[in-house]
Order: sequence, then C-alpha cells, then structure tokens
Amino acid sequence: MAADPVLLWFRQDLRLQDNPALQAALAAGGAVIPVYILDDAGEGRWPMGGASRWWLHHSLAALDASLRALGSRLILARGPALPVLQELQRKTGARAICWNRRYEPAAISRDKEIKAWFTAAGVEAKSFNSALLFEPHTIANKQGGPFQVFTPYWRHCLTQPVSPPVKFTAKALPAPARWPASLELGELALLPGIPWTDGFPPTWTPGETGAQQRLRRFLSGPVDAYAGQRNLPDTDGTSMLSPWLHFGEIGPRQIWATLAARSKATGVFPDSNDARVFLSEVGWREFAHHLLFHFPHTPEKPLRADYEKFPWAGDPGGQLLRAWQRGRTGYPIVDAGMRQLWHTGWMHNRVRMIAASFLVKHLRLSWTHGAAWFWDTLVDADLANNTLGWQWSAGCGADAAPYFRIFAPVLQGEKFDAEGKYVRRWVPELAQLPARFIQRPWEAPAEILTRAGVTLGGNYPRPIVDHGAARTAALAAFRQLRGGKVAGRE
Repeated sequence: MAADPVLLWFRQDLRLQDNPALQAALAAGGAVIPVYILDDAGEGRWPMGGASRWWLHHSLAALDASLRALGSRLILARGPALPVLQELQRKTGARAICWNRRYEPAAISRDKEIKAWFTAAGVEAKSFNSALLFEPHTIANKQGGPFQVFTPYWRHCLTQPVSPPVKFTAKALPAPARWPASLELGELALLPGIPWTDGFPPTWTPGETGAQQRLRRFLSGPVDAYAGQRNLPDTDGTSMLSPWLHFGEIGPRQIWATLAARSKATGVFPDSNDARVFLSEVGWREFAHHLLFHFPHTPEKPLRADYEKFPWAGDPGGQLLRAWQRGRTGYPIVDAGMRQLWHTGWMHNRVRMIAASFLVKHLRLSWTHGAAWFWDTLVDADLANNTLGWQWSAGCGADAAPYFRIFAPVLQGEKFDAEGKYVRRWVPELAQLPARFIQRPWEAPAEILTRAGVTLGGNYPRPIVDHGAARTAALAAFRQLRGGKVAGRE
C-alpha cells in the first residue's frame, strides 16, 4: 500500500541540496507535493520589498525547472498560509507537512499556529534548520542569555559542531496521481510595474545554480585577497552571496563545508586569514539572526531603549531623504552607492556603511527611513541583516558603532576609492574629473569643472549639507541624548 502524500512547504529554502525538509519528505515514502505560498499578510509589518520580489520571481522559476527535471513541479498559491495549506491537505490527503524554519518574529508566530493546527488535526508537522549554522535558541552566553557583542558570540560559535550539508541524490521525486491546482508564476505579480530592474539581469542569476556558480567564482580567486580587498568597491572582492543566502538557494553549511574541503591540504581550518575573515562575515549573518530572535522588537525600535528619545532632525517635504535615495547628495561616494543600489539591487558593504552613516549623522534622519528604503530596493533584503546593519550605523543596536564616530564621506571615498573608479562608473557626470577632485568636486577650479563637463548645481548637485556643520550638529544631538560631553571622532 502506497504511503500517504507529504506537503513540502518551500519558503526561504529554494534549493534541493542541503534541504532537510526535502529529505524528510522523501523519507516518508509517499508522493512529495512541493508548494510555495506568497503570504504577504503573514510577514507582519515586513512584506517583501520590490527588489526581493523580482528575485523571488526568477528563483521560483529556477526551482520549478529543477523539480520538473525530477518529474515533479512546484505548486504556487497566494494568501494566508494556514488556510492554503489546510485546503491542500484536504484535497491531496497528505498526512504530513515538512518545512524549514525561519526566525523572523511574524514567521515564528505563523509557524507555531500552523504546527499546532495540523498536529491537533492528526497531521504530522515537522520543521528543520536549513538557514543557519547555529540556531538562535542553541547559543547562549555564560549567564544563559543572548549575546549582544559579536566577537564573544562568534568565538563561542566556533567551539560548537557544525552539521554537514544534507546531500540530495535522488534522480526523481515521487509524484501524486493527480496534482492540485496551481497559480501560474505571473499570477503572483512579483515583477515591478515600473522600468526599474533592467540592470538586475546582467548582475544576477537567481536560483541554486547561480548560487553555486557565484561561490565557485569567489573561491577561485577573490577569497584569497578578501581581507584586503573587501573594502574596495571598484573591485570584485566580496562574495556577493547575500541574496542567494537570503532566499536559501545556498546554505551556510554548504559554504562552511566547501571552505573545510579547501583546508584538507593544510589541515588548518580556515586555511588562510582571508578565509577566516570571510567566514566571520558568515558569522555576522548568524549574529543578526541571533539578535532578531531574542529581540524581536528591533526592526521598529532600537535595541538600546534610550535611543528612542534621540533628537532626529526634521525634513519638511522629505527633500533630504529623496536626495539621499536618488543619489543626489553632492557627496560622490554616497551618490555612487545609492545609484548602484537602484540599478543593481545591491550595494557594496563598505559603501553601505558610508551611505547609512550619512543618512543618520549628516542628515540626522532616523535609521528607520534607511531600513525601509533598503528593504524595498535590495535584492538581499533580509530582516535580521537589515536591522542589525542600520542599528549598527545609528549606534543604537548591539555591538554598534558609537554615534560619535562619524564617517567623513570625502575621506572615506579617498581611502577606499582613491582613483574614483567606483564613482566614475555610477556617477558618470563626474567621470572626467581628475582623481584629486573626484570625491570633492566643489573644490575643483572652474576651468577643470568646465573641461570635465560638470556644472555644480546643474548636472551634479552641490553638497546638500556641509560636513563640518553636520558633524557638529550630530555631536550636539548626541550630547543632548547623553546629557554630557562626548569627544567626537571621524
């Protein structure tokens, strides 16, 4: 007698390899019915942004193609997950449902409700870890609480065992006698309705195959200079794996295992300082999920409660925010980053820090504005990472940069983009400026501006704030919050 079907609920685990929920569904012995549900309401205050929806569209297409090669397919649905799964279970007669866990507050609440309902109904509901090396509830400090500083957190993590990736070797997936109804991918309406994402396809290949290609490319060279080149935005020096990691087209255990395999020749893991530094960035992602799990209020409120009273500046009409969003601040390194973000759905990490610091310190606009913009425009928008990054920049989160440490955008540009290659690419109206003026065009003599085709206040804006004045105002705001003197630092 054939075993009953199993529902395999895909979410942010859009891959076949190292997918424990898939392996559990296969082990049940019956037909496997893969399903993806677009449940915007179930994401609480953070339904997926526009750039992420573009990625999801193409990732679902790639996953469906992989499943069809195995004699299966992906069922697509839209709406609240529980009633959709209830209806699928009723129509298919499935006696089990498997999924991989998520760690955002709204997802945790939804998953608990779904597991409780199916368990009470006599349907086996199993969840697994595919997204993290170390699940948040398994890591604690000496007092039994959550870590709030990265270095001791990661040091502790490195003493813990890491499970090997789950290998998928099946040549086919058992299919049901009759497939349930499915939406067409286009009916999910994931692609943007404005001509925004033309720059995405040349940059990205969503899906499991694209993830493996990017990992191989990174490990074939850039990883060996990672510590020195990861801060240079004009260099292909970072892994750029973040969107594939967010959508689960590759998992951190796979990255860990690949780096461990490289270490066999030396017997040392990681096998170089560059690999160690890269692995610590994977650890930073783990830390972000650790914090979000233990402090679920942080996407909207600062971890450090005193910062709720921070005296943010006003922005009548939103003109300053719009200038920042559009890459029209008059500071070339900031503008280059914001335009790279709009064109590709991604921004180099060093420039993310510079652009974020500019928003919260030079413009003194709340980090929540930046978090919302990044959420909508990043293909790698991840609630845990986005929250940690913005609270770090604003000085109000765990292990955060002190608010008084204010990045000087000109000096940052000259340090990390000395020849202006990055700025020339993304701010082409400045491309003909000599390197000595590329990060500070307002200091160039009139004849040099004319020769370079630059009109300040015309085709390129003058700085919307003065660095010195903005820095002074930011430090005054911080003193107001603290009620005392604070030594400023660049």
